[in-house]
Amino acid sequence: MSRFLFVVPPLVGHVNPAVGVAAELTARGHRTAWAALPEAIAPLAGPDAEIHPCAVAPPTDRGPAPGPLEQTYRRPPELRGTAALKYLWESFLVPLADAMAPGVEAAIARFRPDVLVVDQQALAGALVAERHGLPWATSATTSAEFTGALAGLPLVESWIRGLLDGLRGRIGDPGRTTDPRFSPHLVLAFTTPELTGPTPDGADRPIRFVGPVITARPTEPPFPWDWLDPGRATALVTLGTANTDTGTAFLTACHRAVRERSARLQAVIADPGRTLADPPPDADVLVLPAVPQLRLLEHLDAVVCHAGHNTVCESLWYGVPLVVAPIRDDQPVVAGQVAASGAGVRVRFGRADATRLGQALDAVVLDTAHRSAARRIGDSFRAAGGAAAAAGHLEQLTRPRPEPAEEPSR
Repeated sequence: MSRFLFVVPPLVGHVNPAVGVAAELTARGHRTAWAALPEAIAPLAGPDAEIHPCAVAPPTDRGPAPGPLEQTYRRPPELRGTAALKYLWESFLVPLADAMAPGVEAAIARFRPDVLVVDQQALAGALVAERHGLPWATSATTSAEFTGALAGLPLVESWIRGLLDGLRGRIGDPGRTTDPRFSPHLVLAFTTPELTGPTPDGADRPIRFVGPVITARPTEPPFPWDWLDPGRATALVTLGTANTDTGTAFLTACHRAVRERSARLQAVIADPGRTLADPPPDADVLVLPAVPQLRLLEHLDAVVCHAGHNTVCESLWYGVPLVVAPIRDDQPVVAGQVAASGAGVRVRFGRADATRLGQALDAVVLDTAHRSAARRIGDSFRAAGGAAAAAGHLEQLTRPRPEPAEEPSR
């Protein structure tokens, strides 16, 4: 039996794949534990999960910063492009690493793991593991980091390297040069090349494409299943939970576009921020604060979303084509992959009025080529092996192996 310590940020989309892999390792007789924010893990990993607490914000003069992550790192909704990337690194990734490092140290001391499984956004896990000489695997819940997204932006790449060097000097081994976003031992990519396309920047890295980990949710919100009209196509509109302050105009335009096609189309709109001001229920558009997304996907003909990696992968798992309107972070990269693969249509979030959204919906619902591409990618996801494949690769790290070569100094 081996011990695996999972180090993850308190973000549902990053925790869910790890939960499935941890469950598989446990079923194989291994022991698993978490270094993370307890309230982010317990509802997803279950009451029996062993959780070693980590802070998610640097301590202040009054002690550790309390409150949910979205309150601690509240990003201005207007940020886009490089401004959003700068904010992500300076106000989220770097402070999160500094805050989590003591908790990761304590977890290693108490749990004594053989291997760490570290989310790409939980940089403290990689740097602390490196300093202790422990093998670690990268959990890449989005493919944006290894598809060359920053290849044409050398100044941005250099700036990120500077931030990583600063982190390593504080919490890692200053003598090492490995990029903490990419383990030299193993990178678990929860996707497949059928969606990502070629990954030229990752050719020399031990990337293993295992596909998404799709597991049942421990709890689901109620849903009026008899509302669905089997005589019409059905779309889901969702912008996730992190974009409630930016989605009013977009959701309103989607509402109108569906109503204009009500003879052949109905839609469920997920509106967690209640930005649509509680429109009255009707036979064409159902607005809910939360939906049982996985179960609902089995009934859908299209998904309109922000190109969040988890929503995209879950939709394609069920062979559902997409209309993607990326907002920031990795979403433009994922949206580009969806469009290039033929599994959907990309629209500009800031210019997506009812006319453009209606045309995009018509394309993915009426053109069978999009659904065929979505099904092809979904087939590749299932063939990749998911949690079982990931667990198998992780088990390999517990066996004797030569040390990986150190990357050249920058």
